[in-house]
Amino acid sequence: MPESIQEIIAEKVIGEAPRGSGSSYKRAKYFYRLRILWKRALKDVLYMVIGIFSAGFGLEGFLLPNKFIDGGATGISLLISEITGWRLAVLLIMVNLPFVILGWRQIGKWFSIKTLLAIMGLALCITFIHYPVITTDKLLVAVFGGFFLGAGIGFAVRGGNVLDGTEVLGIYLSRKTGLSVGDIVLAINVFIFSVAAYLLSIESALYSILTYLAASRTLDFIIEGIEEFTGVTIISPKSEEIRSMIVEKIGRGITVYKGIHGYGKRGHLTDMNIVFTVITRLEISRLRTELDIIDPNAFVVMQSIKDTRGGMIKKRRLK
Repeated sequence: MPESIQEIIAEKVIGEAPRGSGSSYKRAKYFYRLRILWKRALKDVLYMVIGIFSAGFGLEGFLLPNKFIDGGATGISLLISEITGWRLAVLLIMVNLPFVILGWRQIGKWFSIKTLLAIMGLALCITFIHYPVITTDKLLVAVFGGFFLGAGIGFAVRGGNVLDGTEVLGIYLSRKTGLSVGDIVLAINVFIFSVAAYLLSIESALYSILTYLAASRTLDFIIEGIEEFTGVTIISPKSEEIRSMIVEKIGRGITVYKGIHGYGKRGHLTDMNIVFTVITRLEISRLRTELDIIDPNAFVVMQSIKDTRGGMIKKRRLK
């Protein structure tokens, strides 16, 4: 039998805990894993709650009073609500429910459960919490309504769920058709805004497109952050000097690959070290300057990186 309430919770969450006097290491590892899962769960809930209140503020404080819509499932719900007069809270659940079921099959059970809870939370939020109307200026409504709605969706994504189910549909169709998720979501939104232009007005549709652009940019910012990372591969005979410069002057970690440098028609081959590092976009200019000093002819390849984990990227400040 479990000896403590922690063990009881552990059994329910990640299975039966190791028992016996000879399994102290396994038990320690087991409860360490449990702590990690609890921390992750609490963080997901926090992100979800922030996302719900932010999206609710964007809808109630900006979009709904001024009859603006957005893209995706939220836009469909807003459009139907505007035309029929049905309650938006009910429409948000009804429109997103098929996408939640699809997410259960395509992504996983826990994702769908968290998504359903988030959507129901947003529906309750706009039903029982009455945000003040901030402004009636159409430009401000489009920009800041989109900002708060996009921030809400972004925080929800950080928490492992979505407040708008069209992303799930995009993932499903991309696997079936070979198109990218972005192309599919864009096509869905073009259709939504075209219908809005026909049923509402062209002006409303144009402002709604501006709302969508503000929401999508804010969503990207929340998910990716201000520190957009860049992976840099440097091939140079002065790799040792470059390695020292990156570590000592810029303060970033490096990885050195053993490679072969080939050139010319006869394929002259030379052994050399290849330096790889990850920096923020704020450090690109300084890295280029230092490379020009050490080896202006160095072959440099840069590629965008969505996120990093561990290492020295987030642990050192810019000097």
